[in-house]
Amino acid sequence: MSNLDDREFDEQDEVQYEDYEDEDESWDEEESWDEQEDVETSEEAEVSEAVASLTQDIEPLHLEIQMEEQGPCQRHILVKVSEEDIKRHFDREIRELMPTAQVPGFRPGRAPRKLVERRFRKEVADRIKTELILKAITQVTEEKDLTPIGEPELDIEAVVLPEEGPLVFEYDLEVRPEFPLPQWKGLVIEKPVREFGREDVDRLLEQLVAEKAPVVPYEGPAKLGDYLTCDITVEADGEQIASHKEQMFRIRRVLTFPDAQIEGIDQLFVGVRPGDRRQTEVLVSTQAPALRWRGKKVTVHFEVREVKRVELPELSQEFLTRLGFSSEGELRDYLLDRLQRQLEYRQRESAREQIAQLLTQAADWQLPEKMLHRQSQRELERMVLELQRSGFTEEQIRTLANRLRQRSLEITAQRLREHFILERIAEEEKIEATEEDYQREITLIAMERGETARRVRARLEKAGLMDVLRNQVIENKVIQRILEHAQFKEVPYTPPGEEAYGLEVALTGQAEQEPAPSASAQAAAEAGPSGQAAPSASSPSDST
Repeated sequence: MSNLDDREFDEQDEVQYEDYEDEDESWDEEESWDEQEDVETSEEAEVSEAVASLTQDIEPLHLEIQMEEQGPCQRHILVKVSEEDIKRHFDREIRELMPTAQVPGFRPGRAPRKLVERRFRKEVADRIKTELILKAITQVTEEKDLTPIGEPELDIEAVVLPEEGPLVFEYDLEVRPEFPLPQWKGLVIEKPVREFGREDVDRLLEQLVAEKAPVVPYEGPAKLGDYLTCDITVEADGEQIASHKEQMFRIRRVLTFPDAQIEGIDQLFVGVRPGDRRQTEVLVSTQAPALRWRGKKVTVHFEVREVKRVELPELSQEFLTRLGFSSEGELRDYLLDRLQRQLEYRQRESAREQIAQLLTQAADWQLPEKMLHRQSQRELERMVLELQRSGFTEEQIRTLANRLRQRSLEITAQRLREHFILERIAEEEKIEATEEDYQREITLIAMERGETARRVRARLEKAGLMDVLRNQVIENKVIQRILEHAQFKEVPYTPPGEEAYGLEVALTGQAEQEPAPSASAQAAAEAGPSGQAAPSASSPSDST
């Protein structure tokens, strides 16, 4: 082609290019409007989807409910969730998944819906199955006006989400029993009273000095108040069922274990020397951890390894400083305050026992044994917290805890009936626990244990005991409200004596395998043991 021809083509291209530039300007302007419309449309779609999703979450499920009453506190519930609800939730999950779904051969969010459904069906089905079950249980609780006192017993893994038809599942639920609230105003209550004098403080001072004093080996015959180190073996039906080496305890009138109590232990051991042997029979508690020996008699053999005697120190300034007091007067003031708090505890417990007896006279509804077993540990934790804030020693607490364990189901049943009634009164009177209530209780516990309030609170929270503390606070406030409307009859109060000593070891051995509780029951009981470190069973412990 000639240069002239090239020049002609170049000129034509320039003209065409100018035309294209004009068209591009017009196209760019139109495209910007289209993009803006697309953005607005996209935003509107997102808002619409969000509103639709929110509406779905708020919209109640279409349920068929069959409820069977299996006792005052037991409900067996069968639920059918409609196929419409299943499809609605499945559709929502897929729509939310579409923009990010990764399917081989497609960029994220570009795969066709049918492929996304096929690839993620199981994952989505599992998710909406769990969601529907939880929403349905909540809806049933609200519609049937139930007050659960435990987690639903349900194996979610065993529930199948069908391809067609309704989702069907059933579960058991423990609920608060329904009952008419008894008359709680104007009750007549006996109130233990006492004016503490110097002799009361002297007695407690002697106990405190003995608790802090060293114990030294003694070669002579043992007397009341001495410590013994013994090897203990337990026999029943001609076989040895348990053995506990080098258990140290103090000679008192009673020796307690979590599963048994030996009366007259002083008569058995006063006068013994190292190497002596003694034996006695004892009836095992019906709530013993070793199922085989519950309610049976066993023979307990003691071999005395060592006798120790308390070496009482002088109440010197050095000893006072070691106890954390600057003077004997300050120590006596502390002991008088401890006596007063123990009296207040006895007044509260006595009032509580009388109130419980009066309020639960008509509460003859039976409580499921499974519930009693689960709640017995919570009752023990409640009692331990109450004793700690009331000035009792760890040794006293351990013995009282042993006695509670031996009658745990009976006591727990009474406490639960009382709790349900007090809870109803709290709701009617709008009584709640405040942060100030928590702090006051924690401070009292910290003061008795010689710890900071922050440390005590952290331990309670870690052990899951703040709920126990909350119930304790509310129940105490309800008791106080009842007492404000009560009539009182004063009776004399006798401070507890030194009559018992508690060991932590179960006499008949560790717990045997019981039927495994459901996962939900285990979760409800996860608050677990109190987390309060009791002294070693092999260390000296004197108790009331």
